[in-house]
Amino acid sequence: MADGSKMDMLPGLGEMKRVPMLNAYVHDIAMDDLVEHFREGVMLTLHVDMIMKLQQDREFYDLLDRFDVITCDSQIMYFATKWLGTPVRERVSGSDYFPKFYTRYADDPSVTVFLCGGKPGVAEKAAANINAKVGRDFIVGTDSPSFQFDSDPAEIERMIAAVNDSGATVCLVGLQGARQEKFIMKYRDRMPGVKLWLPLGGTIDYESGDFDRPPAWITEWGFEWLYRLAKEPRARFHRYVIHEPPFLWAVLKQRLGIYKDPFF
Repeated sequence: MADGSKMDMLPGLGEMKRVPMLNAYVHDIAMDDLVEHFREGVMLTLHVDMIMKLQQDREFYDLLDRFDVITCDSQIMYFATKWLGTPVRERVSGSDYFPKFYTRYADDPSVTVFLCGGKPGVAEKAAANINAKVGRDFIVGTDSPSFQFDSDPAEIERMIAAVNDSGATVCLVGLQGARQEKFIMKYRDRMPGVKLWLPLGGTIDYESGDFDRPPAWITEWGFEWLYRLAKEPRARFHRYVIHEPPFLWAVLKQRLGIYKDPFF
């Protein structure tokens, strides 16, 4: 799947080099270019948890080439691209991207956003905060689906109706990694008014103010995972202590030329 020699084309962004990362890849793209020119399609912000899911989840893996832009959303992955000799120019995380996005399009009435995700009440708080910063109804609808939304056809129908009724042209989805991407790819054609899909995980929590972002130096040194683990040890333990350390071993195997795509 990963092909470091392949270039993808996207209107406004031109050629984007694929940088291989295990059985996936990220595009070598600058944050400012993405904010300015990516107006239609589906983004994937790839971080360590996501790429480890790609080692096990064939359904998610098979969706990879359907994303228009895949960014490096991890400082550890950013360091890994350098160590592997194929550096990307910068880390482009969803939680950094979205504030730049709503600042850039604050005065563009053609851009409106639906927030789908978060615990009850969280998306509403995020919407109020963002609209206050933007100075207009930039967020035009919110929804907090049930945890088991993807196994409940009635809940899926309700979610689709909520997005369509809002009239939003952008949908930010925060429904856990892999699940949110599968939802988008399976049902996006039933929400034709949405031109830009942003599966951005915990961004809704950050924008609500319920969870503080770490100081910039912690992120820049690659210790955001430790900050989050200290803040939410029970919620984050499995992800950061059990699930993600094998990533470092897999990257070492890639460096040594012995990594094998688990699906081939």
